[in-house]
Amino acid sequence: MSCGISKADFLEEEAPRLENWLNKNMHGEMGYMENHFDKRLDPRLLVDGAKSVISLLLNYYPEATQDEDAYKISKYAYGQDYHHVIKTKLRQLQEFISEEIGEVNGRAFVDSAPVLDKAWAAKSGLGWIGKHSNLLTQQVGSFYFIAELIVDVELEYDTPVTDHCGTCTACIDACPTEAIVEPYVVDGSKCISYFTIELKNEIPNEFHGKFDDWMFGCDVCQDVCPWNKFSKPHREPLFNPKPELLSMTKKDWEEITEDVFRKVFQKSAVKRTKFSGLQRNIDFLK
Repeated sequence: MSCGISKADFLEEEAPRLENWLNKNMHGEMGYMENHFDKRLDPRLLVDGAKSVISLLLNYYPEATQDEDAYKISKYAYGQDYHHVIKTKLRQLQEFISEEIGEVNGRAFVDSAPVLDKAWAAKSGLGWIGKHSNLLTQQVGSFYFIAELIVDVELEYDTPVTDHCGTCTACIDACPTEAIVEPYVVDGSKCISYFTIELKNEIPNEFHGKFDDWMFGCDVCQDVCPWNKFSKPHREPLFNPKPELLSMTKKDWEEITEDVFRKVFQKSAVKRTKFSGLQRNIDFLK
């Protein structure tokens, strides 16, 4: 786990970017992205007296991946739902801080509140935002979760690192649905992850044949990124997949029953799309 700390201030540079992204409807049917605009930019509206944002990264890069002849699931969803795993770790960290320096008022966030995770992680020096809009580090690439502790104590603050994407356009060139509309800007309403997880209606026919066999999420822009050559397998047993997940073929997925779905994805983030949602995605890929 990596840690960086930044001052809990208004994210001035992010305001026009977020507004522009929303105005262009790049959030698609993710209506919740329009809510709490001010809270997304100012952590002091989330935690009374907030002084510091402690950003944390937790690697999820797996040791083994799915069978090559399979419909694919984003690597972040191989094991147990990261929300629960990381929330437990954040509580332990908060308790440790209180034991070391006295009572601290704060809140833990794991992708479940209006917090601009990547912006805070970049501000705290944990990496830079790549052209695919994911946070990148020179040491381990981009396969990790981001979480925060927003606390009411002043701490020593880290400084941002420089951008190391250079002239590379690997992620832009490889995106199957051309969702990376320009460097550092992803049209969420064209992203395979959006279609397979967030979209509740039917997937538009114009994208048929463009999903590269992804049935839940998509890792293409990360898989092709040169910095992910440095990815190392995680050491969190709870992120390990059920063995049957890695061996299932396309035929297995097409014939999956609700019982098998429940068994393979017990405590998994894939449950978010429900059995019916996964079936819809698989039918779209046939």
